[in-house]
Amino acid sequence: MSDALESSAARTDRATTGPFDESEANPVRPYIDLGGIKVLPREGLNLRLEVEEQTKRIVAVGLDFADSTLQVQPFAAPRTSGLWDETRQQIREQIRGQGGRVEEREGPLGPELLAEVPVAGADGAAGKRLARFVGVDGPRWFLRGVMGGAATSDVDAAAAVEDLFRSIVVVRGGSPMPPRDLIPLKMPAAPGTA
Repeated sequence: MSDALESSAARTDRATTGPFDESEANPVRPYIDLGGIKVLPREGLNLRLEVEEQTKRIVAVGLDFADSTLQVQPFAAPRTSGLWDETRQQIREQIRGQGGRVEEREGPLGPELLAEVPVAGADGAAGKRLARFVGVDGPRWFLRGVMGGAATSDVDAAAAVEDLFRSIVVVRGGSPMPPRDLIPLKMPAAPGTA
């Protein structure tokens, strides 16, 4: 199968299995609106917003679920091509540059990276942390996810976190944005306000 056919098949699959574009989302579902993404609440899900210190800008959404973590970031993408192939290459080089190990494999969400990332422990000793990098190209957007915890090694936890990733709705908006720019994220509205 050619790359064009493969990416076309992946796009068709994405529209029915997620992550979804705002135009494909079920309008009656009670999503948590975070600006650039919407997350479907579920039992046992904890949400964290990761904020850049200097700018106070929200740069990622952290989801704790099924003894795992999932960090997601939505990016603007070109109309004609996706960003995941290029992004995987950059992640591979970055992890290897830090002395980590990385392996590409075909996962339930398409090509993904399984990485052993070097980390400093609380006592200053060096350690390694397993992480799965997943990405999906949508219409004019790209959604990147980094899974940690049980989702890197436990089949059931991995399936639960993959399902969570697939349920995310990306809200690209109509404004022009340079490719690779983070689609703006925001604090969710307090319950009872909208």
